Amino acid sequence: MSLFALQSPAGGFLDEDLKHFNKIFDDWCVHFESLEDAQLIADSLEHKTVEIIEITPLSYPKYFFHKLQGNIHATREIEGNIICIVEPYMGSNFRIAVCNLETKSVRLTSKRYKSALGVEGAFSNFTLGQEL
Repeated sequence: MSLFALQSPAGGFLDEDLKHFNKIFDDWCVHFESLEDAQLIADSLEHKTVEIIEITPLSYPKYFFHKLQGNIHATREIEGNIICIVEPYMGSNFRIAVCNLETKSVRLTSKRYKSALGVEGAFSNFTLGQEL
């Protein structure tokens, strides 16, 4: 379950017009199902400075889980689930999100964390049996 995209050295993703770059990877960005297809397009572009990168649920969870909202600060995978530290909106308390790869569902834990240190400790010790 991965895609390949073209990225500029500055970090933007190539838009469908093959000229402009988007800051965020979304449906308007050019993406490919195989590395070979991405390489074909990358070789044909005028600006040869693009890099081919792999887009996975672990690296870009918001693309695969559309219900996941806010800023994602960290991700990891546990038993077929992507676990994320989420800040739902700027200045809000941090939460831990559990994103199921099979069903594409997103659940937030009930616990809220006021500091980055608190949520990082909970995130590193998180198990799927914990309270949601």
